[in-house]
Amino acid sequence: MSVVIVGAGFAGLGTAVRLLQEGYRDLLILERADEVGGTWRDNAYPGCACDVPSRLYSFSFAPNPTWSRRFAPQEEIERYLKRCVDEYDLTPCLRLGCELQRATWDPRLLRWELETSTGPLSAGLVVMAQGPLSEPAIPSLPGLKGFTGELFHSARWRHDLDLSAQRVGVLGTGASAVQFIPHLQRTAKHVTVFQRTPSWIAPRRDRPVPEWQRRLFRLAPPVQRLARGWEYMARETTLPALLGNRTMAALGRREALAHLHRQVNDPELRSKLTPDYALGCKRVLLSDDYYPALVQPNVQVVTDPIASIGPNAVLTTPGGAQAAPGGTAPADTAHPVDVLILGTGFRVTDASYAQRVIGDDGRSLYEVWQGSPQAYLGTTVAGFPNLFLMAGPNTGVGHTSLIYMIESQINYLISALRLMRSRSLGAVDVRAKTQHAYNAELQNRMAPTVWASGGCSGWYQDRTGRVTTIWPAPTWRFRRRTRAIEPKEYVLTASRDAPNRQVSGGPDRVGAGEAQPGS
Repeated sequence: MSVVIVGAGFAGLGTAVRLLQEGYRDLLILERADEVGGTWRDNAYPGCACDVPSRLYSFSFAPNPTWSRRFAPQEEIERYLKRCVDEYDLTPCLRLGCELQRATWDPRLLRWELETSTGPLSAGLVVMAQGPLSEPAIPSLPGLKGFTGELFHSARWRHDLDLSAQRVGVLGTGASAVQFIPHLQRTAKHVTVFQRTPSWIAPRRDRPVPEWQRRLFRLAPPVQRLARGWEYMARETTLPALLGNRTMAALGRREALAHLHRQVNDPELRSKLTPDYALGCKRVLLSDDYYPALVQPNVQVVTDPIASIGPNAVLTTPGGAQAAPGGTAPADTAHPVDVLILGTGFRVTDASYAQRVIGDDGRSLYEVWQGSPQAYLGTTVAGFPNLFLMAGPNTGVGHTSLIYMIESQINYLISALRLMRSRSLGAVDVRAKTQHAYNAELQNRMAPTVWASGGCSGWYQDRTGRVTTIWPAPTWRFRRRTRAIEPKEYVLTASRDAPNRQVSGGPDRVGAGEAQPGS
């Protein structure tokens, strides 16, 4: 194949559509599941919906005038992606039930040799589009494997379970949990929420999209594009609060605290739910029914640290207390549960795919990154020719739609392919000095932002403490920087059958022992 795309969510399908439009017919989309949809296929828990306005949550080349709500529910987003497959005739390109097991660059053939669950493949170029929210994070807790009740992650929801007579425990209070906990409160006998860190929560203000507006968008697409542009600009105006503007951050904090005070009267519970870090340091969540669920009599919020998991209970240490010298540690408190649900997020900065992708010097992405993912423009990595990452390091956003960033990266990929075609190139490999300089610039920009200085830890940071998930600037700047590939920033290798085959540039690699920017 000319191109193999890994993943059939927004990034993978969007890339395939654009490549087909560019004339690349010999491409393949590998999807380990039996259906397309990515995170919107996997996360089908009750109440699952987007926290980005639906006007922004579609491809720019495939607007959807039929969203039923301001924040689209999961099932509508999944249907939208399946409709894109049909409208752009992507089915022949799909290989479902096929998991990438290993990808190795062959510097002699200038190709990626792939091992998959259904057999070997060879590709001139590989696009990793599996998405940052594709691998559930399972906490390492003593006794978790010995729990005898039903145990599952929110991305693997058990719809077959009747929870009406069950005592349910929930680990985590992130973006997924605030959506499914209100459902649990209405259906389960009792819900115990184990909270390590409270989240900042702002009003959601969801509402149905009027039928007249949907009809207008169907009949007058320019009007929908105008509404989308207005929504985009409105979201961008909120970014300074995250980049260090204290006045705007204070306004957001005031709104979130007022929301908490309106919905939670109990001062003790309110204290438990009040974050002690800057607004935006972790993702700001949107909900109008989470706080009301927590004040119901069948819900308990536990903030004591978890000591271990018993066969049918979660054990917590009161206040995290330890034994005084010569004294006895306080007894752990047992919270009986029949069902345990993990709302513990995803492996964003340590995804397992990095161990399966082997570059030109025999090292994997995992070995090169050493726990701190880096790429150039979040897309290419030195020493891994013809590999393009979608939604890669430092492309995440905390205020708007990730699809905008993904489409910017697709533009960059298309530009690279046009360069390769016009110059008869077999490989492009970003220079290490280019990658180093770019990431040093990113971390300098990151320093005053709330993500680096907000006093919290979470999935925005990698295991070294660096923020390697978020783009620290307006998204239009990323769009401008990814408009076209700059040849001088890459080592360009002529194709094997090109006349007068040459290589531009010499060895230029990121070494395992080299100092990384900001270290």
